[in-house]
Amino acid sequence: MIHFTEEQKMMQEMVRKLVKDKVAPRAAEIDETDEFPWDIAKVFGENGLLNLVLPEEYGGVNANNTTLCIVIEEIAKVSPACGLTVFTTQALLNVLVRGGNEEQKNRFFPKFASADKICAFVLTEPNSGSDAASIQTKAILDGDSYVFNGNKIFISTGEVSDFYLVFAMTRPGEGAKGMSAFIVEKGIPGFSFGKKENKMGLRGNPTVELIFEDARVPKENLLGEEGRGWKMLTEYGNLMRTWGAASTSLGIAEGALEYATGYARERIQFGRPIGSFQAIQFMLADMAILTEAARSLIYRASWMIDQGTESSSKIEPMVSMAKCFTTDTAMKVTTDAVQILGGYGYTKDYPLERMMRDAKGVQIFDGTNQIQRVIISRNLLGKF
Repeated sequence: MIHFTEEQKMMQEMVRKLVKDKVAPRAAEIDETDEFPWDIAKVFGENGLLNLVLPEEYGGVNANNTTLCIVIEEIAKVSPACGLTVFTTQALLNVLVRGGNEEQKNRFFPKFASADKICAFVLTEPNSGSDAASIQTKAILDGDSYVFNGNKIFISTGEVSDFYLVFAMTRPGEGAKGMSAFIVEKGIPGFSFGKKENKMGLRGNPTVELIFEDARVPKENLLGEEGRGWKMLTEYGNLMRTWGAASTSLGIAEGALEYATGYARERIQFGRPIGSFQAIQFMLADMAILTEAARSLIYRASWMIDQGTESSSKIEPMVSMAKCFTTDTAMKVTTDAVQILGGYGYTKDYPLERMMRDAKGVQIFDGTNQIQRVIISRNLLGKF
């Protein structure tokens, strides 16, 4: 049984109403134009969704893992692309809260307290996707700053962000032990944007290339110590998959199931609603089973994280199970939802083809589902 606190229930209702009133009417247009919805970002900020994990004195609610899952799930029912704005912003803030020192918190928290700042999570490179430890972007200490050189690709919320959580090599050639994490502000000399991807789905959230050419970042922006980037990525970043990719996919699946169910009640063929035919009933039943199982996995994993009593060896595979199962579920549910609508489902006049395109993307980002299966099997069998 999933139990939410009264505060979490209130948050869920607030976000649900906000999404219905502000996001739903714009979702198709955002996808069609592939333009970042600044109006939606502004509304999110005004309602406290861009600084959720911050302490209350800085406008946040000290959001735990479960609260973040709730928020992302509700937004993704209508627009996963809009949900990404909250996800990537909380990703940076989450690492800052957990891994930043007091000086950094005192310096950065007030900047985020206004709730109008957007953030990005910056890891992937042209030759480093699933093999994250092989990144080649360098950050070499020179006096009172680190000099960055390298390219990052597929960065969500890229060009519209104000702050970037960037992983780079401070000790090149040492693999994971040489990786460090930094907060980089937009606008510094030598930091620019390259190609913007023309994506199949998740349109409206820009996915761009970041270019660093002798870009200087203050040494005070190093999170933790040199060489702690990999630990931050695995200890903090991996857990985000519950409220990132997994909750996004849960929202997609729920939105598709709800739409297909409503259509099955109203669409008349052979003189009666298509929902009265067993073929459709069984499809909807299987979609509901998968969606409910996905929800249980996500919130069980999230509960384990929030309790803080389980070992990482138990939490890590649960997080990967949640990410892998839920994103596969979203792909299956949206595909079947399109099938239930028949020819209409294949057109852009209905939202299901968009949901199906969005679902495909989430199987890939935040750690491919194949990598999640590697993590799960490694925890079962150990390393050979």
